[in-house]
Amino acid sequence: MEEKEILELAKQYIAEEKDESFRKEVEELVAKKDMKELEDRFYQSLEFGTGGLRGVMGGGTNRMNTLNISKATQGLANYIIKAFPKEAAAGSLKACIAYDSRHNHDKFSDITARVFAANGITAYLFTALRPTPELSFAIRVLGCQTGVVVTASHNPPKYNGYKAYWNDGAQVVEPHDKGIIDEVNAVKEVKLIDKEEAIKSGKIILIDKEIDEKFQDMIKKNLYRPELIKEKASSVKVVYTPLHGTGAMHVEKVLGDLGLNVITVPEQREGDGNFPTVEKPNPEEAPALKMAVELAEKEKADVVMATDPDADRFGTAFPDKNGKYVLVSGNQMGALLADYVLLSKKEFNKMPENPVLIRSIVTSPFVDAVAKNYGVKIKECLTGFKWIAFDEGQMEKEGKEHYAFGLEESYGYLVETEVRDKDGVSAAAMCAEMTLYWASQGKSLLEHLNDMYKKFGYFEDRSISKYFEGVTGPGIMKGIMTKLREEGLKTLGGKKVLKIRDVQQQVEFDPASPAQKTPIPWPKSNVLQFFLEGGTIVSARPSGTEPKIKFYINSTVPVAAQTDEALNAAKAEADALCNKISSEIKAVLDAAK
Repeated sequence: MEEKEILELAKQYIAEEKDESFRKEVEELVAKKDMKELEDRFYQSLEFGTGGLRGVMGGGTNRMNTLNISKATQGLANYIIKAFPKEAAAGSLKACIAYDSRHNHDKFSDITARVFAANGITAYLFTALRPTPELSFAIRVLGCQTGVVVTASHNPPKYNGYKAYWNDGAQVVEPHDKGIIDEVNAVKEVKLIDKEEAIKSGKIILIDKEIDEKFQDMIKKNLYRPELIKEKASSVKVVYTPLHGTGAMHVEKVLGDLGLNVITVPEQREGDGNFPTVEKPNPEEAPALKMAVELAEKEKADVVMATDPDADRFGTAFPDKNGKYVLVSGNQMGALLADYVLLSKKEFNKMPENPVLIRSIVTSPFVDAVAKNYGVKIKECLTGFKWIAFDEGQMEKEGKEHYAFGLEESYGYLVETEVRDKDGVSAAAMCAEMTLYWASQGKSLLEHLNDMYKKFGYFEDRSISKYFEGVTGPGIMKGIMTKLREEGLKTLGGKKVLKIRDVQQQVEFDPASPAQKTPIPWPKSNVLQFFLEGGTIVSARPSGTEPKIKFYINSTVPVAAQTDEALNAAKAEADALCNKISSEIKAVLDAAK
């Protein structure tokens, strides 16, 4: 971009931005003529994507700030008014807003509520930090047409985000996502009302415990063995960390009400957008659980639990026979929870007719074997929990198939139907009950996991990510995906590629016969999958929320016999295969420029 064009955009931003701190940032950069930083802030506008907004906070069109959020909310309000004309005419449109502990959560949630209110949409605003799954729950309880949660999930501290929800409590999907994007891009003027004036007139309604209590009750009602919990709970010690986010209130209350001894990592209990004790507040990554594991070792805890800042993701660790804590992956916990939920539904005659388990396409097929064992159908969907929620909603409308469980590999699980997003709080409660159940059967969860491997085969998973930040980043990632599409892959890790699935092109095909393509049923998404002989799957996709490209390896190796020796041999074989594939992928990433 030319210097003149950048400075003109900066001048326009300064004139429109009402927040002094964001406006001042840009004014100072203009005064210093810091063109490198100004270009990064203005070379593009932060796009309202299919899920909303997410980006680095700061002044500029390519940043998360009150101006961008006010425009996004105005566009969303315009779309809602058109989508629900009867409610709009009656003045009964409603929206719910929640936020987590990230910086500027107060500014971003307040201006969202004020824009809704100015457009005649009653805004229900939580008075303090609340988890994303509670926002999804509240939308349906309050009968809202839409909802927004201000969160950047597990991203680094400099990020914040804005996720839009529909009246079913799920994140917006087609056709609403594209309709909202068009409205956001067309915004010329933002309507705004004073917050105190809106509260006095009833256009902003503050909410808290009336939703909290219903949310907690719902979680407890979805458990299967209250008597077992009552009898055994006092014998189980849980160390928990909310990673400076929203989870402590609900996880402590629900597990405490069940009688469990919950010890929360004190340094990580309170909400703090700096996330001072972790590099990334992500329970998928071992360093984030370091303090919790250290406390668990000291307390000799039975389980370590963690939720990310908006408490939709859930991570765990369990002690092995030697007392060393083993981190459980998202795929492993997903298979364990699926096994327990389906086992319990079957035992208590709660299995729905024509049950379906929904998983994302990059989630391990380990859970497929579990579902098949209970006669449950597997349904794949695109990456992102909104697609699991969408499929759940479609099943409810059609009434032919019924939701039994949903999961994605990135530590997302949904054990109930009252929430239409992944729910780390419910997962924590169900995990606690599951731990007690297997203890009553004389087994730890790690022992039961190994039993599952012996029965279904061994599954190992790896993920490889590389960041490409700045102006050139998107082009580099696009180049990697283009090269993979054009050149393909005939082998990976010494295994022949039997099938390629290209979700962007909405087809799958045998690379030996590329002209013979089979259509696939999903919307376009920039994902490539390579299915190898023996059952291993390798997937590639640029992240939709961070400047990185991610590869997933889901390997599988049969276990020759139901013995520890056979399982160890399968683990060694899978490890070697993953190492080979990882090395080849890293070479591709290192060569990218």
